[in-house]
Amino acid sequence: MRKNRNYVMQMVLTAIFAGMGFALSSVVWFPNMAPFQHFINVLAAVFVGPYWGFLAALITGVLRMMTGRTALAVIGAVIGAFLSGLLYRKSGGKLYMAVIGEIFGTGILSALAAYPVMKHLYGMDLQTPFVYIPAFVPSSAMGAFLAVLVITGLKRAGVFARMMEKLNRK
Repeated sequence: MRKNRNYVMQMVLTAIFAGMGFALSSVVWFPNMAPFQHFINVLAAVFVGPYWGFLAALITGVLRMMTGRTALAVIGAVIGAFLSGLLYRKSGGKLYMAVIGEIFGTGILSALAAYPVMKHLYGMDLQTPFVYIPAFVPSSAMGAFLAVLVITGLKRAGVFARMMEKLNRK
């Protein structure tokens, strides 16, 4: 029964993270930058893990695309979300590894993955595969560090450990 309860909690949190990511990224965004998406990615990485975090980022990106954004909304979110959760899990719960995963996954890997999609599917005249890195790195860094502030605040308030215990995570 505990496993089913944990599964439902992960689904609910994933839906909450997707909704928050969509709402916050719709309110505050800059061309090729959505720092609140990266904030949500790190929170999801810590609280629900790489697979559920990936799903939350995917849902958020698709919703953002439905409101007129390009495929960058998906490409710029999912790789960092997954890598953030994976590194957080593999490191035994080191928050800085979630941050590294988000910044490298989004800032570098997603930026490089976006190049062929935007060049060939959208027909954009992009001169270099590195064109999105100058926007993706600071955006992912701002969002990741905002998540660190929130998680640090939760730890200081004594809430973080109880939340992780409820989720059956370390």
